[in-house]
Amino acid sequence: MYACKSSEKQSVATTYKDEPFWQEYHEAYPISTHAEENDVRSIAVDKAKNIWVATASGIFMKKPDELKWTSIQTGADKGPAFSVATDTNGNVWVGTWNGVYRYQNNQLEKLTGVVAPISAICTAPEGVYAIGPNGIWLFDGKTFTKPKSDKEGYQLPRSIRDVISDNQGGLWIASDVGLYHTSAKETSYYRNKDKVISGYIKGVAIDSNQHLWAGGLGGVSILENGNKLREITPQQGLPTVFVTCVDNAPDGTLWVGTEQGVVRYKPHSDKADSTYSMLFSRRWLLDDHVNDIAFDATGNAWIATPKGVSAIKKSPMTLAQKNDFFMDLLMKRHIREPWIAGQCHLRIPGDTTSWQPEDDDNDGEYTGNYLAMEAFRYAATKSPEAKENARKAFGFLKLLQEVTDTEGFFARTIVPSSWNFVHDGNRTFTPHQLADELVKEPRFKPVEVRWRKSKDGKWLWKGDTSSDEMCGHMFGYFFYYELVADETEKAIIRKHVSRIVDYLIKHNFNFVDIDGKPTRWSVWSPDQLNRDPEWAPDKAQNSMEMLAFLKFAHYITQDEKYQQQYLRLIKDEHYLDNMAEVPNQNRAWFIYFDTILQAYLYPILLKCETDPERLSFYKKHLDEWFERRKADHNPLINFIYCYARNKQAEINNSVDFLKDTPLDMVDWHIDHTRREDIQLVRSIVLDELQVSKLPPASIRKTVRWDKNPWDARGGDPQVEREPVFWLLPYWMGRYLHMIQ
Repeated sequence: MYACKSSEKQSVATTYKDEPFWQEYHEAYPISTHAEENDVRSIAVDKAKNIWVATASGIFMKKPDELKWTSIQTGADKGPAFSVATDTNGNVWVGTWNGVYRYQNNQLEKLTGVVAPISAICTAPEGVYAIGPNGIWLFDGKTFTKPKSDKEGYQLPRSIRDVISDNQGGLWIASDVGLYHTSAKETSYYRNKDKVISGYIKGVAIDSNQHLWAGGLGGVSILENGNKLREITPQQGLPTVFVTCVDNAPDGTLWVGTEQGVVRYKPHSDKADSTYSMLFSRRWLLDDHVNDIAFDATGNAWIATPKGVSAIKKSPMTLAQKNDFFMDLLMKRHIREPWIAGQCHLRIPGDTTSWQPEDDDNDGEYTGNYLAMEAFRYAATKSPEAKENARKAFGFLKLLQEVTDTEGFFARTIVPSSWNFVHDGNRTFTPHQLADELVKEPRFKPVEVRWRKSKDGKWLWKGDTSSDEMCGHMFGYFFYYELVADETEKAIIRKHVSRIVDYLIKHNFNFVDIDGKPTRWSVWSPDQLNRDPEWAPDKAQNSMEMLAFLKFAHYITQDEKYQQQYLRLIKDEHYLDNMAEVPNQNRAWFIYFDTILQAYLYPILLKCETDPERLSFYKKHLDEWFERRKADHNPLINFIYCYARNKQAEINNSVDFLKDTPLDMVDWHIDHTRREDIQLVRSIVLDELQVSKLPPASIRKTVRWDKNPWDARGGDPQVEREPVFWLLPYWMGRYLHMIQ
């Protein structure tokens, strides 16, 4: 699976036929809780699929399909090991602090003839070589002896880092003082920059074109017959100039290990290696510093790091099978009472067995996304389960309004009243704190009571509901109404939406909490948007939002009062003119999440508007907006556009994201700031550090669509995200017949 591709042209396609692709996933195998035992320097896989490692404290072996590692050495022999290799007979050879060991017929034996320590083992057609600071030896079947040589043969450095056979009686050797080729006849070395990037070489491999890859400080030098063909540096995708190893996978892919992760290249005989993919972070590796790589017979990669072994495995999977995987995960850990789709908390960071449900400010919005997902799933499949799930999700969103015991206000979220921990608990503000906050942000609203108990005592509900929630609710209601609801359910939706919109109209288009004041963010009144300078950053966006809310209410009820208010805001308060400025929003005020709130609204505006002039405005607005968002390769945005405009576009980028999204939903910390192959910029969002090149899904922090995909760093491994962000665009693509 190549997640990070060069700018090769993709053929223009409008549909994708779902076929198996290679889905990669990570399995972590720490050796123990001891740092020295986890410090893996070298790794190999034997014929029986056992994994062998040389660590700072000795030799360990793990049997296939087991988690436990077994220490192979005992007593005084146990100590630092440096290199492990297997031969064609299935024997395992290890170079250690006190010599060479062979594991044969379930027995470990120490062999004679070498002068320890042995830093490299190399299996070759002529036998097994053992090399270290004190020389080179070749196994003769009984013992190790100095290989016979001419005067110029086997003149080696002492800082041996890696050795491979050229399969013609010679050896390629990586060392701190250059790249060496040695045989019984002669020894040559390569140090000059016209041969290698630098003289500090850590790893060597031969590709399918019989080109030598020599990696070390500066990058990778690719040689043919001793002459440098080209280089791989950060300009060709290396995250750092510190290359630590190079290994050839069974499928011909070259894996380059670095101090900042691993990069995989498909070699080309006639041009620079342009197809590559990168893996790093705890999602993929126990540590980003890669010491060695080995492959089993099925092509799985076993990676040695200072914190244990990481296995990068792969299995064939279709998008439909990936959907099944994510649906199962969603139902197991991400649907909480009464039917809230949300993230879960991991008491032990990264450990999904320690999960527990938790509240989130945006539970309502993201359950709105889930409601839309189930609506599209039902529309595409007529699944009774999808219809029932949608009904339950709508029931929760409706309950958010009922639990407040108001005319039309709804809560952010609810939790059982028995919970003893919630986010943003009730608090008080001192006069000093209030003054401080008011100077920092004059729009600041002190909310001391965020959580209240419902009248029936069953729930705690959270107030100060945001504009994000309103947009997310309406998005979900629209697709539930259009794609799922029968006439009885539509009547319920009409009544529910009317209560909310009537409440907004009653309070001059602000969402007033039970304290009688607008919530901090839910302000749509022209008094603020048009006449208060502090609301200038939200003027265009919030005008668009209110137009969508009113238009939706009119569309489903045909009550003219909503159309009258809609037209009044357009004619008297210039809300359409305000909305026209969305593309021109001042960069200082832009946050990426605004784009998603806008995306929620376009289907409502385009599907509910009947006036030709206004509809033309909305279509043009969406087309121009979509052109600016294409570079995000966001499948939700892409499919929302296709739905709203009745077009098919951007299928390749959408499917690439769906394929490349990891199965692991833990929000591992991702830090692109240490990479040298990209630039750090602020050109998208001024107050946020971003990367110059869009990372593929596999190496982003786990997304919710409110997160900037260009973000340079972030993530919280105590959170597992709900997979709705993947399921929603997948089912939109299915419904639109763009994924077949």
